[in-house]
Amino acid sequence: MGLLTWILVGLVAGFIAQLVLGGGPGGIGLRGLVITTLVGVAGALIGGFVSVQLGYGDVTGFNVRTLIIAVLGAIGLLIVFRAVVTRKSGGLI
Repeated sequence: MGLLTWILVGLVAGFIAQLVLGGGPGGIGLRGLVITTLVGVAGALIGGFVSVQLGYGDVTGFNVRTLIIAVLGAIGLLIVFRAVVTRKSGGLI
């Protein structure tokens, strides 16, 4: 996939993951958009890696299968991120 496709998939996956989990680390504005995109791209990478290891295939282009893998990866990443942040802050978040 090209860089622009990764950014688009990341933005959509990060946005959907934040909707599913309610909120997110980014907030509103340009900072929130960038963090949402980064979480989505990282989720797509993680989801693609796990998908290949389990034999389901790779992330290839902007399609429904790729988006599902990316969203699942982004959700997993946000769950881990929130668990780490909550643990470090003593449960305040």
